[in-house]
Amino acid sequence: MGVIQRKTKAMFYLMGFVGFVIAIALIVYPESAFDASVRGLDVWWNIAFPALLPFFVAAEVLMGLGVVHFIGVLLEPLMRPLFRVPGIGAFVFAVGLASGYPVGAMLSARYRERGELSKEEGERLMCFTNTADPLFMSGAVAVGMLGWPQIGVTIAIVHYLSTLCTGLMMRFYKPKAIPSGQHRGSKGFILHRAGSALVTARQKDNRTFGTLMGDAIKKSMNSLLVVGGYIILFSVVIELFNTSGIAEKIAAALSMSMESVLLFTNGLLEITLGCQRAAQSSLGVQGSIVIISAIIAWSGVSVLGQVASFISSTDLSIRPYIFARLVHATLAALFTALLFKFDLVPALPSAAVDYVTLGLGARYLFATTTLLKVLLIWAGAGLGTMILTALFRAKIATFRINHPKS
Repeated sequence: MGVIQRKTKAMFYLMGFVGFVIAIALIVYPESAFDASVRGLDVWWNIAFPALLPFFVAAEVLMGLGVVHFIGVLLEPLMRPLFRVPGIGAFVFAVGLASGYPVGAMLSARYRERGELSKEEGERLMCFTNTADPLFMSGAVAVGMLGWPQIGVTIAIVHYLSTLCTGLMMRFYKPKAIPSGQHRGSKGFILHRAGSALVTARQKDNRTFGTLMGDAIKKSMNSLLVVGGYIILFSVVIELFNTSGIAEKIAAALSMSMESVLLFTNGLLEITLGCQRAAQSSLGVQGSIVIISAIIAWSGVSVLGQVASFISSTDLSIRPYIFARLVHATLAALFTALLFKFDLVPALPSAAVDYVTLGLGARYLFATTTLLKVLLIWAGAGLGTMILTALFRAKIATFRINHPKS
């Protein structure tokens, strides 16, 4: 117990020291801090806000209408064996894939608060559903930073393949933990059970659609303010780190180049600046893209802070999530290197490239359309699972031998 208390005190001292250093840096470099704040605000308003708002609102509305519970029953036979999470994890996964950080973690925390996930299921779920969005990878990174649109699909394929592998690995996290009781032991046709779950959830919520929309918008705005605060904060921290000379001292102490130190620190702290630094590095094309894939999978301390903020009201631990991010980053770098080795770089669809030229309103529409497409894919997966299950049961019933009673 004494060791734990000492570690806790040391952490408090370290946090206090870091806060003090940042405060001094803000006083010494006020102009740099202001410029970084403006850049962070611009990123939040023009990129993060239009990309995330439709998904935040849609997730809240679909939850209140009971649609999430309907999807959960349909996809329970798929999600439980693969990832050891309930069927509602498919909805979280779909929204996370389409919208990007930090929606997957936010929804995992929300369902844990509602008691629809066990502690272990919530920790498993947020480990592989909190992903980068395809628009960031294909638009901002491939086109805006690398100037190579065709590489966008490679980065996205690697990111989603490695996150699926991470999810399959995390199913072995605390395997003896008791699963949530949602939909277990229920009998009857799966569509009937899904419809019953939707009706029950809607009756339990019992809010009018107007109230539901109002609550969804208020909760979404609060969540987006948290995201914006972290983006601006880490934009300022990285700028102060780069301009204060600390990077030069670290490079001299470790006998490393300034480029390596800045690449590591920027990639460690913030995903966008880390990717931009890697794109401008002297590592060569393949080396830069391998590092970019790892940075996107790691997501940065900024996203970790957002995740910690969303789960702070629950009993979910962030430690398995940090471990999963390290696994995800390692797998992403490995898969990228393998794709380059075997010359597997597919072409990028024109719709993803055109995103960077769209106006603000068109970005909202594009983000909403992407969400609908991903949800339709998961609905198809649920329908396919239902059909296969029905065929399997029909086959067993056909060949069953009824022995006469003696």
